[in-house]
Formats: sequence, C-alpha cells, structure tokens
Amino acid sequence: MLAVQEKPAVTRAGKREWWGLAVLMLPVLLISIDNNVLSFAIPSLSQALAPTGVELLWIVDIYALVLAGLLVPMGSLGDRIGRLKLLMIGSAGFGVFSLVAAFAPSAMLLIVARALMGVFGAMLMPATLSLIRNIFVDPSQRRIAVAIWAAGFSGGAALGPIVGGVLLEHFWWGSVFLLSIPVLLPLLIFAPILLPESKDPSPGAVDRLGVVLVMAAMLSVTYGIKTFAHDGAGAGLPFIAAGLILGFLFARRQLSREKPMLDVRLFQNPVFTGSIAANLLSLFAMVGFIFFLSQHLQLVVGQTPIEAGLTMLPGLVLTIITGLAVVPLVKRVRPAVVVAGGLLFNAAGYGLVFASGENVTVMTLVVAFLLLGVGVGAAETISNDLILASVPPSRAGSASAISETAYEIGSVLGTAVLGSILTAAYRSGVSVPGGLSPEQSAAAGETLGGAVHVAEDLPADQAASLLHSAQVAFDSGVSVTTLIGVITMVLAAVGAGILIRKVPAHR
Repeated sequence: MLAVQEKPAVTRAGKREWWGLAVLMLPVLLISIDNNVLSFAIPSLSQALAPTGVELLWIVDIYALVLAGLLVPMGSLGDRIGRLKLLMIGSAGFGVFSLVAAFAPSAMLLIVARALMGVFGAMLMPATLSLIRNIFVDPSQRRIAVAIWAAGFSGGAALGPIVGGVLLEHFWWGSVFLLSIPVLLPLLIFAPILLPESKDPSPGAVDRLGVVLVMAAMLSVTYGIKTFAHDGAGAGLPFIAAGLILGFLFARRQLSREKPMLDVRLFQNPVFTGSIAANLLSLFAMVGFIFFLSQHLQLVVGQTPIEAGLTMLPGLVLTIITGLAVVPLVKRVRPAVVVAGGLLFNAAGYGLVFASGENVTVMTLVVAFLLLGVGVGAAETISNDLILASVPPSRAGSASAISETAYEIGSVLGTAVLGSILTAAYRSGVSVPGGLSPEQSAAAGETLGGAVHVAEDLPADQAASLLHSAQVAFDSGVSVTTLIGVITMVLAAVGAGILIRKVPAHR
C-alpha cells in the first residue's frame, strides 16, 4: 500500500516553472542574437577601428571559438558548484564584458573583450538546458520546454538582423553589444526567485588538462586556417597539424578516464556521428553565407543596416518554419532523406550565387538565402533529434553537450574557413590607387569596409576607382567561397545519407 502511495513521484510543472522557463529563454535569445548581429556591425566597425583582415576575422570568431571550447567543461563545473550559481556568474560576467566590447577603442581590445564574453557565455548555455531538465520532470512537459529552448536559437537569429539594423541605423557599432544589459538584468533579478538550484551529487573531477588540450586544439586549427589564407600553406599548415595532434591527445585522454569530460565513445555510433556532422555543417553553411551576405548588401549594394536585416529576415524566418514542418514529415520519410535533402538545399543556395557570378542581384541573394533557410531548418532540426535519439537516456547529457559544441564549431568554421578564403581573394584582387598614405593603402587592401572608409576621403574619380576595384575583388572572392560551399554541402549530404540511412521513418 505504501508503495502505491509513493508511486506518483513525477509532478507536473506549474505557473512558477513556466515563468522560470521564460527567464531561461533570455540568455538563449541573447546568445543567438549575439552570434548573428555582429555581422551587421562589420562595415561600421571596420571603418571605426580599421582592423586588419585577420583581426576582423578574430573579432568575429573568437567569441564562438572560446564558447565552443568551454561548453563541456563549464557544464562539468555547473554540476559541481550548482547550475543556478553558474548561470548567475555567467550572466554578470557576460554583461560586464559586453560593456567593455561596446566601448572598445581598438580592434585588439575588442578581440579580448569578445574572448571573455565567450568564457562567460559558455556558462549560460549548459546551465539553461540542465536547469530545464531539472525543473520539468514530466516527460511531455519537458519535451515542450526543450522544444521552446531550441526555438529560441532560431528566434534569436531572426531577431538579430532587425534589432541590429535598427541600432546601427541610429547608433554606433558598439550599440549591438549593449543588447545584453536589458536582457540580463531581468535574468539576474528573477532567476534566484523562480529557479531552483541543482547539482550533480557525485560529479566527476574537473579535467584541467583536458580543458587546456581542447582549447589549444581549437585555437591552433582556427589560427592555422586564418594564417593559411593570409600567408600561405607554409605558415598555416603547422598550426593546423598541431591542432589535430592536440585534438587526438584530448580524445585519447577522454577514453582513458572513468568519467570523461566529453564522452568521445558516442562517435562509434554512425547515426550519432552523421547527425553531429550534419548539424555542424548546417551552421557552417548559414554563418559563412551571412558573413559575406551582410557585407555585400551594405558595402556593395549600398543598403542601410536595417534594410539589410529586412532583406535577410525571410530566410531566417523560413528556417524556423521549416524546422517545425519537418518534424511530422519524418514519420513518413526516412530522416536520412530529410537531412541529406536539407544539405542539398544548402548546396543549391550557394550554387545559385556561384552561377550568377558578377551579375548577382539582391533578388538572387534573397532566393539563395531562402534555399539556405529551408536547408538549415530541415537538416539542423532532424539532426538534433537524431543526436539524442541515437544514444541511451543515461548519456543524453553528453550527447547534448557535444551537440551544443558542434553548433558553435560550425559557427567558428563558417567564418574561419569561408571568411579567410574571402579575405585572401579580396587581398589578391583589389587594386589600390597610388598617392595614398601607407595607412590608407593598408586599410583599403585588407577589407572591403576599409576600402569604403578610405574612399570617403578621396577625390571623386579616385574614390570611384577604388570602390569599383574593391567591390569586384570582394565579389570574385564570393565566387570562390560559394563554389567551396557547394562542394562541401554535396559531400556532407552524401556522408549524412550513408551514415544515418538505417534509421526508419517511424522511430
């Protein structure tokens, strides 16, 4: 009789828990918007701080790079000290260094501030998902809560261009970093009231060497890619090789530990591996496309930031719609078809821009981005579902951590690879007129934003010549990067189709 009375241990969440979820959505939206909105500030940022091409890529990349490298160790730290406590520390630190970034007087200080934002941002993401799983014990409610959590990423991506466009239309480039203040203040006030503290009663030891190895591996590979594009293979390949070796050592160390920080054994499952790859490469495609699209719309077409944001909005909204629409589709169609099909839509988007060449129009770019919206929405949604479905429930936490890390690595590589290639193509193709100061020549020869800024101080004929050369060089670089995007997405579609082909429609 006593056993019968104790059986209903699962309690359904009430209003307090759902209000707690609303609070937890604030950092999710913030992280998503922050990943996206900086692309719109690149033109005005380039003019104000005059970064080199490599510095500009680091400004974009360093945040997601640090965030990706620390997601797993910060998740372990939250297990030890408390997830709510980690969320509060992360929120406060993120707000402080957002202020530093907003008023950074130099490119180097902005890079440092963005790196520290990545450190504290890494405290936010694992804490939010862990708290959701702790708050919503009822499985049906938890599925709804996790779905809302996941939709926050796409919602933030859709809001980013609009909010960023409005801010940049009326304020300076640093205003995009001040978004964190009105978002994080309610979190700091209401989180201790609405959210319970939770810890792992028997957490594994913090793997300090593992943290160093994974961060060093990612930094080495990314720096090697940038150096490869800037200085050639001889300068970049040693760093890439060193990063791969460090990554191998990290994997070996995790295999030897009883409680690994990152359970690399999950990659023995082909469905898990194929889904992670599809997830990562979908973000690679989206972020790489946004990197050149936002610059082309503002610096080549001449749109204002808010006009560029509105031009991109349909593609981002379609990402959300497609993500919701494909969920019932996989009940009738194999997931491999949906994921591979999504990646082929990405290839089609890149291919449309490549086929247009120098005659690319705004409408062509809008259609191409719509194709990417369909592709990323389909591939990312189903691959995320497969990641959790392909592992035992007891290892869902490790699978989620790897999925979140893949999300950020895809963002990093999108700008690191495609952005570096675009920068290298621009530098080799632009023709800087004579008579400029060394500083002007360097700025115009490094980035399109630098060329536009220099042209403002030149006589009309000289300015027109520089702008035409810079825009042609930029678009020739776009042709190279879009071709690489097509090839990458086609290969990804083939690989994903093979690895997850055995998953049936009714799982």
